[in-house]
Amino acid sequence: MQELGRIYWTRQGLRLTYSALMVWLAVAVMTALMPKGTSVAGTAPSSAAEILRGMVDSVVAAVALPGVAVVVLGIVGAVINARDVRRRDPIRRFTRQQRREGMARAGGQCEMESGFGRRCGRPAEHGDHFYPWSKGGSTSLQNFVAACARCNRAKRARIPSPAQQQRLERRRRDYVPPSSPVSVGERQPLAQQTVRLTRSIAPTAPGKVAGRKPTSPR
Repeated sequence: MQELGRIYWTRQGLRLTYSALMVWLAVAVMTALMPKGTSVAGTAPSSAAEILRGMVDSVVAAVALPGVAVVVLGIVGAVINARDVRRRDPIRRFTRQQRREGMARAGGQCEMESGFGRRCGRPAEHGDHFYPWSKGGSTSLQNFVAACARCNRAKRARIPSPAQQQRLERRRRDYVPPSSPVSVGERQPLAQQTVRLTRSIAPTAPGKVAGRKPTSPR
């Protein structure tokens, strides 16, 4: 899966940017709520309403810029999520043939990591999508990894890192025949989903009804 590095680091960058914006927003609010200093001698004390209005104005002015940045980042995240949904493979479960071939390739042992890059030693119980199905991963043999119940729960729907992909492919060279591919990970193309959607909503020809044969005029 050639584009895994770009996908992984782009989403990691978005998460870090979101965390930094949240910190910026919190600091801006706390700074705006801090007292600005002592009142000038001889001036009448402000009323509670004026003090509250001044605090609100200070907070709004302080969070304007980070707030806009958070909104823009939220829109970017929504667009990425929508594209992931459009990429989803219409078939989520692996076929019996895919499970049989995937388990035989793994020798019935979990292919996930148990720590320090080593292969998990527990028996494989599940067939998991290496690139998550919810993020557009294909339900194919190339995207199939044998996993035990514990590793399957721990992985969840997280996108694996390029280093995890390289380590898994390196471990597969030890138990996969030389003539068989060791590459792992596959994502559905966006264009293919668009074609399927276009075909599903294509208008029917005049005089034809879906699922029925045209009738001759009487």
